[in-house]
Amino acid sequence: MSRAATRKKRRLYMVVAGLLLLGTATALVLTAFQDNLVFFYSPTDVQAKKVGEDRRFRLGGLVKEGSVIKAGSEVRFTVTDMNADLPVSYAGILPDLFREGQGVVAEGKLDRSGVFVAKEVLAKHDENYMPPEVADALKKSGQWTGAQTEAASHKAPKN
Repeated sequence: MSRAATRKKRRLYMVVAGLLLLGTATALVLTAFQDNLVFFYSPTDVQAKKVGEDRRFRLGGLVKEGSVIKAGSEVRFTVTDMNADLPVSYAGILPDLFREGQGVVAEGKLDRSGVFVAKEVLAKHDENYMPPEVADALKKSGQWTGAQTEAASHKAPKN
């Protein structure tokens, strides 16, 4: 075998090894990215897409009027997008600005009974703000306009 043939083989092995390393690194990065990716859904999306129990996601909508029930450190409430409702359970301290009729985004998972178990609950910043994802989901339902937020902010108590 000639010396040139051995050099070509070595180069080929190096290129193949480099491609394998690059492929492995890409697969690891994509796997880590997918594990940390959190999708946003409205209650209608959750029902339509049949989101699995083990999947972490963000749920957004309005806190349904008359749905908040506090029992010790656990709070149960319903999130609505005017088309569908989804019950939520949260153990912890709610943000000061959390109230019925206002926009909310909760992050967590569905349990076996279809209740969304929230690990974190985020409320709006001020009376004129609603998270963009929530506003878009409510507008997409066709039953919400920005005027509802203004009406709700006028009847909300000010601190």
